[in-house]
Amino acid sequence: QVQLVESGGGLVQPGGSLRLSCAASGSCFSINVMGWYRQAPGKQRELVGLITPGGGTNYAESVKGRFTISRDNAKNTAYLQMNSLKSEDTAVYYCSAKIRACGTARDVDYWGQGTQVTVSS
Repeated sequence: QVQLVESGGGLVQPGGSLRLSCAASGSCFSINVMGWYRQAPGKQRELVGLITPGGGTNYAESVKGRFTISRDNAKNTAYLQMNSLKSEDTAVYYCSAKIRACGTARDVDYWGQGTQVTVSS
């Protein structure tokens, strides 16, 4: 039906930057809220931030001022710009989206496959 594909993860030094992308594909759908989550080794998955269709955002306190979420509705894509990266940002990052297929009356949660972000010297 609908797939979310993430890209942009990798290895970066502390203080560096990285941008993740999350692209939705399918035959016919609309996207409501999109979000970014992360899970570090030995820790629970946590919400990084979310973005509404109109571009409104909120962020976890740990990333405020460093991370920026944006979206391009024409491209069905969300982005996570990560600046001033710290070692504690190391995690698998997942995108999610509430998506409504054409002809249906409710949103369904979708998840990307996850992408590894490693912050290390």
